[in-house]
Amino acid sequence: MAIICCFNVQPNEEMTVDEFKAWLRQFDGDHNGRISCEELKEALQSLRIWFRGWKARQAMKEADQDHTCHIDDAQEIAKLVSYAQQHLHMKINSKNW
Repeated sequence: MAIICCFNVQPNEEMTVDEFKAWLRQFDGDHNGRISCEELKEALQSLRIWFRGWKARQAMKEADQDHTCHIDDAQEIAKLVSYAQQHLHMKINSKNW
């Protein structure tokens, strides 16, 4: 039995890295375990962030180290967390990181 958990995230509320990952997984439309730029754009849209297309592309530039156009490993997730904290002003508690 699978447990599906949905997170209603607001950028001004604090969350853990695990909660951030779980929230982000909701937008993995093709269920391949990777986040594309379009999926990231959809995630930012759910937060009602302005200029979400531009910000999704900027986040991809910073986080996608192997240039596959997907966020797909732990290092890239760490870069995305850092980007979200610095540029999207999301409060992500990285104590459990």
